[in-house]
Amino acid sequence: MADSWRNQRSNPYIIDGLAAAFHRSAAGVLWRWRTELAVLGAVGAGTWQLAQMVTLILALAVTGSAVLVLAVLPWSRRYLASRAWCVLARHRLQRLCYETRLHTRTGRLPLILWIRPTKVGERAHVLCRAGICAEDFEAHIGEIRAACYAREARVSRNPRWSQLVTVDIIRHDTLAAARTVPSTLMGAGDQHRPALPGHAPEEAA
Repeated sequence: MADSWRNQRSNPYIIDGLAAAFHRSAAGVLWRWRTELAVLGAVGAGTWQLAQMVTLILALAVTGSAVLVLAVLPWSRRYLASRAWCVLARHRLQRLCYETRLHTRTGRLPLILWIRPTKVGERAHVLCRAGICAEDFEAHIGEIRAACYAREARVSRNPRWSQLVTVDIIRHDTLAAARTVPSTLMGAGDQHRPALPGHAPEEAA
């Protein structure tokens, strides 16, 4: 009992239990995991319908082959990868809002309405609840960047509806060079550099 009380006194987040009580409703859980549930439901329903026409083993083999083909083809692989990053970014943003206390005193997190891929990463449209504003997200740019495994993050507020916030997650730099070509002039400049007074010029090998 004494050790348990000592651990509670040394816990820096013990006030979180008093300041905010998080209530995870069934509707909120379904909304946050909607993409995963939709994919599992579609794959499961398709496999079940196919198993009614053939055997279950053959239906599983066909489903696995279809998933493998989608993962191998370049265009479908890029499409699935961009959507997978969107799902990951949504979960990471939700976790970030909890860890950085970007929530209301009643424990309600900002609502991520929609997230879509862009040429440089992802763009999330967030609905701020009462007590949260765009400036709160701007104050946690570094945390957003690190949480989403990105090189940069940007926050912008809707010019008309201030409760709507756009979070741009930058993963790629489209203007960066694919590779750096070393310049041959750097070595040539050293060969023609005049010798300093009192120093003999180096002989060429």
